[in-house]
Amino acid sequence: MDKKINSIWIVGGGTAGASVACVLKKTFPEKDIRILEGRDIPIVGVGESTLSSINNFLQFLNIQDKDFMKKCDASYKLSIRFENWLDKNSGSFHYPFGEPYYDEKIHNYNYWYYKKFLNPETPNTDFADCMFPQMELINQNKVCEKNNVFPTWNFTQDVAYHFDATKFGMLLKEKFRELGGRILVENIVNIQRNEDGSIKQLDLDTQNSVKGDLYIDCTGFKSLLLDKTLKEPFESYEDILPNNSAWATKQPYQDKEKELVGYTNCKAVENGWIWNIPLWSRMGTGYVYSDKYISDDDALKQFQNHLGTEDLEFKKLKMRIGIHKRLWVKNVCAVGLSAGFIEPLESNGLLTIHHFIQNLIPILKKEVVNEFAKQHYNIACRRMFKGFAQFVSMHYALSNRTDTEYWKDIQKRNYKIEENFIEDKSDFQLAYINKMEENYWHVKGGFPCIATGMNWFPTTFETIQYANLQPDINYWTKQWSGISEHFEQRKKEFKKIVNFCPTLYNYLNKNIYH
Repeated sequence: MDKKINSIWIVGGGTAGASVACVLKKTFPEKDIRILEGRDIPIVGVGESTLSSINNFLQFLNIQDKDFMKKCDASYKLSIRFENWLDKNSGSFHYPFGEPYYDEKIHNYNYWYYKKFLNPETPNTDFADCMFPQMELINQNKVCEKNNVFPTWNFTQDVAYHFDATKFGMLLKEKFRELGGRILVENIVNIQRNEDGSIKQLDLDTQNSVKGDLYIDCTGFKSLLLDKTLKEPFESYEDILPNNSAWATKQPYQDKEKELVGYTNCKAVENGWIWNIPLWSRMGTGYVYSDKYISDDDALKQFQNHLGTEDLEFKKLKMRIGIHKRLWVKNVCAVGLSAGFIEPLESNGLLTIHHFIQNLIPILKKEVVNEFAKQHYNIACRRMFKGFAQFVSMHYALSNRTDTEYWKDIQKRNYKIEENFIEDKSDFQLAYINKMEENYWHVKGGFPCIATGMNWFPTTFETIQYANLQPDINYWTKQWSGISEHFEQRKKEFKKIVNFCPTLYNYLNKNIYH
């Protein structure tokens, strides 16, 4: 390519394509940026659940809650709830969004582990309740738009969303048109290539053709340009991520005020897990599984039995788990499912799209886009993608379930956690690693919540002894006296604050849906 990119064709009009188109057109209004959307091609929504990182994307495009939520049947999401992941009947725990709250007595996560050590009966759910004030909002099923309601929780940055992915994609295409972008709805019938293998032009069924400096492949799992045309090899992640299939459906509410909760529920079952995503007018639910352990028909029956009904429309999804070796090859760059997919757990679909876009923008600003720039994109995207895949795989790696062949095989997997994945190590964490000669999980974001909920503690009495050369348990008991009482007092204060907040249903009904 080795030239400045001025004309860009985004092939695919789903959520990925519309997301790329909006950001690029907003960033580069002078460039010729267009969407080529096929006729009557079913759109696979990238999911109906997001992470809080989507706020940067929405704010960049100046999309306000009151502008898009009603159009997309959206609700707020404050957390992800995990049910029966440790054992078959182990109960649930939360991964709340936002930062933990430290004060003059609580300096880091270790202080809760001290509490757990002194009070072994303390449930693991208490970790999130103690460290994250926003958990009280979740526990009471409330929401608060005040950014300073808690010291470490910012509504405009930490809240995420549940929404109809198809409607969200349509909204983004409207935004793209407002920004001056153009959308062409025609089918590709032939792809012509240059002598060097790059894309020369796309021939359409109307006998027209389109040419561009860059083609962004957003054609979903089909990966029409990167995979089907350029034959770029695909790296499977099936060794660390077991699932490849899903059944999905839409379910009406029975008791909307009760069932409309501020979290995505992920329930581990016999051969995978079931999601439940509450939107404003209905729930989205699905069964993620591996067809190596159960047939599609039997999985559907299990799913229907779980829901207690067969009288719904069920959609079958086949997932390709992994990522292409390169994501930018010649004059083709892939974003979204065409590049790679992890699996629905942890709502990573839109997250990876937005990260890919972030890596794409600085390259498109260059006067010359050479091979080095493209390789920089490939490395940056793959590194982020692999890191998040490892995070998702940890949910399986830490499970103790052995109730089916599916879960028994999960216990045998080699998850290949790499040493360079370990960062920000405290003294206690270093003691754990050095003594046990085991790899460790990253201490930021959702890792502490997931690991603690799965009964994986870095701080134990043995590691404390090792780090401090102090074997006397009485010494530590004295040092930690008052920690439990302080945590309990904090939770009482959080509860008082939340008591005055509106319920999620009432807030949405009044401020969004009227």
